[in-house]
Amino acid sequence: MVKRRMYLSNTTRKTFEAAWIEACKVEGSTIVVPSDYDFLVGPISFSGPHCEENIVFLLDGRIIAPTNPKIWGSGLLQWLEFKKLNGISVKGKGTIDGQGSVWWQNTHLEDPDDDPNYTTLFALTSSTAKGKMPRTRPTALRFYGCSNVVVTGITIQNSPKAHLKFDSCVTIQVSGITISSPEDSPNTDGIHLQNSQNVVIHSSDLACGDDCISIQTGTSAVFIHDVKCGPGHGFSIGGLGNDNTKACVSNITVRDSTLHNTLTGVRIKTWQGGSGSVQGIMFSNIQVSDVETPIIIDQFYCDKSKCKNQTSAVAISGVSYQSIKGTYSYEPLHFACSDSVPCTGVSLADIQLKPSPKREHFYGPYCWQTYGELKTKTTPPIDCIQPDQDTPDYDSC
Repeated sequence: MVKRRMYLSNTTRKTFEAAWIEACKVEGSTIVVPSDYDFLVGPISFSGPHCEENIVFLLDGRIIAPTNPKIWGSGLLQWLEFKKLNGISVKGKGTIDGQGSVWWQNTHLEDPDDDPNYTTLFALTSSTAKGKMPRTRPTALRFYGCSNVVVTGITIQNSPKAHLKFDSCVTIQVSGITISSPEDSPNTDGIHLQNSQNVVIHSSDLACGDDCISIQTGTSAVFIHDVKCGPGHGFSIGGLGNDNTKACVSNITVRDSTLHNTLTGVRIKTWQGGSGSVQGIMFSNIQVSDVETPIIIDQFYCDKSKCKNQTSAVAISGVSYQSIKGTYSYEPLHFACSDSVPCTGVSLADIQLKPSPKREHFYGPYCWQTYGELKTKTTPPIDCIQPDQDTPDYDSC
């Protein structure tokens, strides 16, 4: 079968839609966004499931998000979307530019969490009067319900919210990408994973205003390596269990990566009142530089002025930290675990963290209800880990 290559040569959304319709007809087709072109494209969904497999979206030019509020209506959850496809590849040397600065100035109107109830509420009540952008800010590039996904080579910058999101996807490979937005851009996660399995992310450079990589409920079998993070909030699992929900995350490995000038290094964060589990987590060979708190488990996560105390919690067990080295600017380690559902099976080896020479006031390691094992001496000494106990039979996932 002859593979088709469709070249886009103007800036209309209809051109992209027409090219997609033709590409869907032939397995292995390629849509080419040529270099030296800028394409102003409104919200669009490249959807299956009736497309042929193994379609390539070759991005060598630049796709730019519009800043006209009328194009966005009352607000959307994503700008560019690939939906229910098998064997979809987005690759090339081009750029996706979300022009997010026009959205960020109104971020005080929006809840920072991905709460679908909240989003629906504001989608119904938002206004575009006086030229303001809608309150619901879109993810720049989202994959939903896809399998065998490849994203490589491209740059995603200045997204209104998260830059790259995978939701309900299976078998994902991300490599050689660059994500770039300012340190103070609100809630601009680099890569967001949710309800997705069998994920490999490597050899990428992520700079944003929130988590470089955010791992949410329903995600398992993730391997992250050789990733640079900074600025941003580090590599985060969670927040999980918000609004008393059940959350399940397992088999996550982050290794051979660096973080510079970030809020946290490697973090697990859960809300009080949740259920489920986080288990089988490995952080290995992580180099940190001027990171506020390199190692965190927080089962009392709250991004509001006040949160209600609750006894149930997402269980955290089997978390290994190996060879975490570098400098911190606030405290080296913070383990705040639940009284009723303490952290178990936490192991640390070859931890060498020293105060940043740029700062003058520091705190020492902190642990609460944390059970595990120190396999080697640490710098600074960590004497707050309690001897491990049998893992209780919590609400399993």
